[in-house]
Amino acid sequence: MAAPAMQQPSASFLLANLKADWTNKPLLQRCQELVKVIDDYPAKELHPVFPWLVESIFGSLDGVIVGWNLRFLHTRMNEYNTVMDFLDPSGPMMKLVYKLQAEDYKYEIPISYLPSPVKASIQEGVLPDCPLFHNKLQFPMSGLLTLNPFEYYMFNFAFSLIVPKTYPPGQHGSCSDSAYFVLVDAYLKHFLPTEGNVPPSPFSDPRGSVAPPAPRSPSVPYVGYGVHSTSLLKRHISHQPSVNADPAAQEIWRSETLLQVFVEMWLHHYSLEMYQKLQSPQVKEPFNPTEEHVLVVRLLVKHLHAFSNSLKQEQATSPSTHSHASPLEEFKRVVIQRFVQQKLYVFLQHCFGHWPLDASFRAVLETWLSYIQPWRYTGEKSNPQTDVQNRTVPDKWASFVQENLLMYTKLFQGFLSRAMRTDLVNAKNALMVFRVAKVFAQPNLSEMIHKGEQLFLEPEHVLHHRQPRVFLTPAHSGSFLSSRQPAGTDAVFKVKSHVYGLEGQDCQYKQMFGTELRAVVLKLIQIIAQARQTAKRISDHSAEAAANNSFLSWFSVSSSDPSYTFSGGEADDMGECVKKTHEFLDKALDYLCQIFRLNSGQLSQLMANLACTEDDGGSKQLPDCIQSENGLVLTDLGRMQIINGLRRFAIEYQGDPELQPIRSYENALLVRLLFKLSTFINDLMGDHMEALCSRQDLLGRVSRHYLTRSSAIVEQRRRSPVTRQARGHPQRARLSLRGLASYRTLLLLLLLYLFFALLSFGLLSSTALILVIGLVYELLLVLFADKLKAH
Repeated sequence: MAAPAMQQPSASFLLANLKADWTNKPLLQRCQELVKVIDDYPAKELHPVFPWLVESIFGSLDGVIVGWNLRFLHTRMNEYNTVMDFLDPSGPMMKLVYKLQAEDYKYEIPISYLPSPVKASIQEGVLPDCPLFHNKLQFPMSGLLTLNPFEYYMFNFAFSLIVPKTYPPGQHGSCSDSAYFVLVDAYLKHFLPTEGNVPPSPFSDPRGSVAPPAPRSPSVPYVGYGVHSTSLLKRHISHQPSVNADPAAQEIWRSETLLQVFVEMWLHHYSLEMYQKLQSPQVKEPFNPTEEHVLVVRLLVKHLHAFSNSLKQEQATSPSTHSHASPLEEFKRVVIQRFVQQKLYVFLQHCFGHWPLDASFRAVLETWLSYIQPWRYTGEKSNPQTDVQNRTVPDKWASFVQENLLMYTKLFQGFLSRAMRTDLVNAKNALMVFRVAKVFAQPNLSEMIHKGEQLFLEPEHVLHHRQPRVFLTPAHSGSFLSSRQPAGTDAVFKVKSHVYGLEGQDCQYKQMFGTELRAVVLKLIQIIAQARQTAKRISDHSAEAAANNSFLSWFSVSSSDPSYTFSGGEADDMGECVKKTHEFLDKALDYLCQIFRLNSGQLSQLMANLACTEDDGGSKQLPDCIQSENGLVLTDLGRMQIINGLRRFAIEYQGDPELQPIRSYENALLVRLLFKLSTFINDLMGDHMEALCSRQDLLGRVSRHYLTRSSAIVEQRRRSPVTRQARGHPQRARLSLRGLASYRTLLLLLLLYLFFALLSFGLLSSTALILVIGLVYELLLVLFADKLKAH
């Protein structure tokens, strides 16, 4: 950061006072004093204060200074309104920016904090594509980027999103109501308005207007937002052209600067050249976006669609009106394709390939779906009674679909790859499949995508009479304010330029509606159907568990299942989630059949084959395993089956039931005391209990019922992989008193004692009656055990 070479004493004194007050005074008082300072002091004295103030608000670029922590400041906090008023687009902080802008002050940013592709380009001595960096670099290289106050402020604001930070204690909250998220939305609406023009600056220089950054020259193409530059477009830093003011461009320089900073800092972290050479999920890149970062990118995408769609209809459709449009209207016409498309595509590709296979991917998914549905952000009132799924995509959006073909087809293929490796029994993952299928099943959309693919696959010789075989990208089309139209404006040329520009001239395009991808979709449909059946089995099990834990089950002494850990409420929640899963997967199947024209016969045959496979016996419900000397070992196929919820083991506690962890429904003190008591009895009477259990008469059957669970344990272990050592562990007869530590058992005993007390029974007689009732109940269970098992 640069400060003036010769600071006035008053400026130094002002800065020292502000720094002293910053740690001693509350935020509200500090902001009030800053408002007065900004109003009263001239720009010359505010100049050295500005970089310190920006750092104190947004934090340092290295993350050491936290600043106001806008990402974790939420509406429920006392400081929220004070901060929002101070940083508002028309607030005191922006007033300070304009005041310094009018005097043409400059500030410096170390190049080391720029995105990796930009930093690498500068270090190679090549001018970055983005015009934001033109005329800002010093030669010979100083390692610093010189920015005007507005650029410097927006750079720090945008960078604060991607600086790694940890949540302060107790400051968790949703991204959408954080001060940072709300400020991004406010800045977008102010500087990229959907109605009217950008409000003028309240300050002016002696010539009558705020001094903007050095504008582009018509001789310098606007190359920042297509794909990588060719050698003809690369300019050495030492030969940056001098430019003259272009009055038409000055009208929107703040809008243009804001968007360039946001796109560069939030999206341009991945090199297109690297993406084209190494399209592999194993490639590790230094930057990994957070869920919060992606949600802010989605906000940017949604607003840019609304901004672009606010273009007057006649200017959007008639080329003859372009030359008469205002700079802001012309900016709206090209903002998506020229500024966002390429960098967002590479950003999403990276996320699709590297994001964890969990529900947090929903943020990436919704960002993608927002971009490919610009018709949702037209501002037109739609009939709320009309189902969204039945609304036909208007034909006017065909050109957008064609010029963004890879956003639909290539990313759809990437999503299929993820979906097939995801547990679709999980309701959140099933919802994502449903969302994608629903979007692509919108009437008319699949036809537009298919038409775009046909245009791309059209033989190239039909273009030879129009132009030579050089497919242009948005980077080659010149300044967006230029009246010169790019060569080859027909639909075929645009689609080919888009695909070759992003994937390279030698790309092997895989058709979305081709036979290869159709086979992948059929496989996904089979996985969805299997997940539905798994969900149904879980639902049935949950219903059975809920029934077993009904009020009547309180009249049994304790649960016979040592792995019993959940309550009826949890079972109800599980059943509700499984119900949602089933609903999402059902609708996803219907939508996929609509998209890929699958008839009911094909689907029925697929389901019939699946049903036959699923009904081949209980043993085949286990994941694919191989038998080893230590028991069952999962194969790669078995792991994939578990990930997708197609197969599962019966996971149960296989250790000593007496030593299993204390459950939430047990009293910890009683568990420990009863364990010591039963251990003492077992050590004292172990031989006698073994002899009783060895008898073959009724007494032996009763003894085995009370004194050992070896048969039950062995039966359970047959349903799960287990080591040979565990299988060979002998089971001795023993007494278990742990059931008496259950809160349910204790409550039942208390109710029985109260009942007998009402009948005038004493403590001893009540205890005797309870023991008799328990013995009779258990004896009946022993006598009729075989009939109960058969039932």
